[in-house]
Amino acid sequence: MYGEFEGGCNGLSDYCSRNVGLSIQGRDEMTSFQIKHHGAVNGVTGSCHELSISDSGVLIDCGLFQGAEASGKGAGAHSLEIDFLIDHIKALVVTHVHIDHVGRIPYLLAAGFKGPIYCSIPSATLLPLVLEDAIKIGLTKDKRLVEKFLRVISLRLRPLSYNEWHTIVDSQAGDIAIRLQRAGHILGSAYVECEVSTTESGKKVESSHRVVFSGDLGAPHAPLLPPPQAPYRADTLVIESTYGDRLHQGRKQRRMALKAVIEKAFRDRGAVLIPAFSIGRTQEILYELEGLIHDLGKQKIYEESWQDLEIIVDSPLAASFTKACRQLKPYWDEEALVRVRSGRHPLSFEQLYTVSSHDQHETAVNYVRSTGHPCIVIAASGMCAGGRIVNYLKALIEDPRTDIVFMGYQATGTPGRVIQTYASVGGYVELEGKRYDIRAHVHTLSGYSAHADQKDLLTFIRQIKLAPKCIRIVHGDEAAKRELMQKIKAELHDVEVVVPKG
Repeated sequence: MYGEFEGGCNGLSDYCSRNVGLSIQGRDEMTSFQIKHHGAVNGVTGSCHELSISDSGVLIDCGLFQGAEASGKGAGAHSLEIDFLIDHIKALVVTHVHIDHVGRIPYLLAAGFKGPIYCSIPSATLLPLVLEDAIKIGLTKDKRLVEKFLRVISLRLRPLSYNEWHTIVDSQAGDIAIRLQRAGHILGSAYVECEVSTTESGKKVESSHRVVFSGDLGAPHAPLLPPPQAPYRADTLVIESTYGDRLHQGRKQRRMALKAVIEKAFRDRGAVLIPAFSIGRTQEILYELEGLIHDLGKQKIYEESWQDLEIIVDSPLAASFTKACRQLKPYWDEEALVRVRSGRHPLSFEQLYTVSSHDQHETAVNYVRSTGHPCIVIAASGMCAGGRIVNYLKALIEDPRTDIVFMGYQATGTPGRVIQTYASVGGYVELEGKRYDIRAHVHTLSGYSAHADQKDLLTFIRQIKLAPKCIRIVHGDEAAKRELMQKIKAELHDVEVVVPKG
């Protein structure tokens, strides 16, 4: 019999759905452990999950809450401070460097965490860039303090190669070993296989339990990255559900949709604003734009317009991250490497302009507003909840020549969600305390999402050879989690499906 609940997951879904911790029996013998969720259970941000045996545990991610989730009810949602016990936490495992997965690391260290931080080799390069930016925005601009923090991070980092097992907890109660596998979400992203074995009468049990944390899974055909491959085995699967109720556009469809938006901007002499996360999404958009310019710029009917197109990346973090990504070419997929070998530069090309300083930013905003030259502006934040994109929106959102393109998830309570929801009914959005009418044309191109859609998530689960007996659905809105749960239950009748609540 698979599970015996001491908090468990066998025939007690209703109980499971109301509780955060559980203890599960392994396939062959009792392997006692707990999974607790300290974030991403009441929404899609603040990812932080705990796997523990007796008095030893590890955290999978420690992310920031965003949008309405930053002030609503839920584990830690009311505060950036770490509000759960960490004395027994021996290590932190980072799936990828998006802020909703790593943004609370400074607070974790401040709470007394002294363990190592495990991540992939690319993530070890990128994480300090992200945390430096987060520290400067949210905590302090004191150069000495920032450098001290980054030195601590550097000393704690333990970069791991993909597809290699490493024991990270070795205690009297048992062991936890991890293996990182490519998740296809952003450069360096990983899902985490955890092998849990416990002791009985002082002896390690021969059987073990495999817990897999998906992190954020990427969509197939994402620029630069190979798609994720499902693990061979997962006794318990903790899976994201950001797009658990939706299907993305195909690659050809999304490319043609982006082309159509840009051609509209050519006709209107307006700007295209793309709110994008500096990490991952910006690089994917640049890759796609380079491809469009390369392919269409050679055709006589397009040559003048597409060769004249300006692309402005207005984000110091995006510039730093893009530079680092160029240095991590060995982790690109084969399609991207073919472009490089042919002499093309997918993340650095003639029409690309990078804005760094605040003075340059103000000049760029005025330039875009006043010239009518065809251009695309890519700026953070991706949900319009701050950052330089806000100044572009304030300057241009009331101009009907403007096109705003959302390519990623917009969390409830963010300006991005408001713009996305109310543009079609003549609504307004508040930006920095002032109301702006939404007269710009607003587009949502879901095919560019870095997240797997419902079909991709189900395929990932379906391809696990030794299928899970328990699946815990996190990191999604209620509707997305509910629909994904129904789809899984309809297809896999022997699987216990749990939606934890904070």
